[in-house]
Amino acid sequence: MLVADRSEDDPLLLDRQVCFPLYAATNLLTRLYGPILSGLGLTYPQYLVMLVLWEEDLQTVGALGARLYLDSGTLTPLLKRMEKAGLVRRERDQNDERRVLVSLTPAGRNLRARALQVPEVLANGYPAGELENLRLTVSEMVTELARHRVGKLSDQALPADKAGKA
Repeated sequence: MLVADRSEDDPLLLDRQVCFPLYAATNLLTRLYGPILSGLGLTYPQYLVMLVLWEEDLQTVGALGARLYLDSGTLTPLLKRMEKAGLVRRERDQNDERRVLVSLTPAGRNLRARALQVPEVLANGYPAGELENLRLTVSEMVTELARHRVGKLSDQALPADKAGKA
């Protein structure tokens, strides 16, 4: 049963939303990564943390969160599990006790050699230029959203329905 007249120019059609294909692609990519990363003993979010630390070891939780667009409430339990698994070490900054530093353990550094296969396995069957163009386009979108849009859009939140109806 249709709730409203459906026309191709209806702005509320799911297929007209910018967010939906990105959301669906993210879900599908996460599911693709799952079995590949399980062989490394990593979840997808843990893999992202490892990628950042393999680029530059010894970072604050805040710097990791900023790079991955994760808040500390999400990142801290993730890092605790990674520390328990022996991949990272967390310690208070001796110069500023409020800051927590995260660094790779030898096991975390050594895991990089095995992880080198991950991008190749995921890219299998896609033309390299096509994937690179997609990565660049999405990266530009992320940069634009983070820089200009997120703060401004939060000022434009729709008011709640005073009658309490959704």
